[in-house]
Amino acid sequence: MPATRTARERARAELTREIKDEARRQLGEVGPHGLSLRAVARELGMVSSALYRYFPSRDHLLTDLIIDAYNEIGEAAERADDPSAKPRERWMRVWAGTRDWAKRNPHEYSLIYGSPVPGYHAPQDTIAPAGRVAVALVRVMEAAELGPAMAGPPLSAELAGQADRVRTALGTSLTDDDLVRLITAWTHLFGAISFELFGQYARTADPADHYFAYAAAQMADFVGVR
Repeated sequence: MPATRTARERARAELTREIKDEARRQLGEVGPHGLSLRAVARELGMVSSALYRYFPSRDHLLTDLIIDAYNEIGEAAERADDPSAKPRERWMRVWAGTRDWAKRNPHEYSLIYGSPVPGYHAPQDTIAPAGRVAVALVRVMEAAELGPAMAGPPLSAELAGQADRVRTALGTSLTDDDLVRLITAWTHLFGAISFELFGQYARTADPADHYFAYAAAQMADFVGVR
């Protein structure tokens, strides 16, 4: 019996992978708004009722794809990091690794950082994977002797409270000011990638290689990673 159950589990895992692979292919054709369980089932030669045993709804499938994408871009950032390198080099490597994954996987990137899908509300399960790139940057900042950062206005009580929640979520001892600067840099990282992938740098910083390296270095200065 245990061997039979193991074989059944393997078969289920393989079919789940095939379903998600087909869904990713369809993302490239119709985007997340047009993703349909019926269309996925049809392409796989399945009846819809069989596919619903794996994913009860389109939103369940979308959630799995979103979690996979967040984990993959997070893993890319983590792999790019080299804890033996100097903090500034580590910072640059994390930025580059994140961008490289996005350029290799534009449809998956668009799923997590593109336009929201009408009617879809991401569950709590997506929160931890969504923070993996930020955690990679936090680890770089923690390893650095942060130099003087760009002076800014004092934090409001509300913003300081938000920074405190981020500190708890990320498990770091960085100060409120450090965390707010990190959020700013994190926002700039994905803003720069999105501008590049969605064609917003046309006739300006296109191709974006040199601008991206410049922005990564500027943001390193901004957070105090020397």
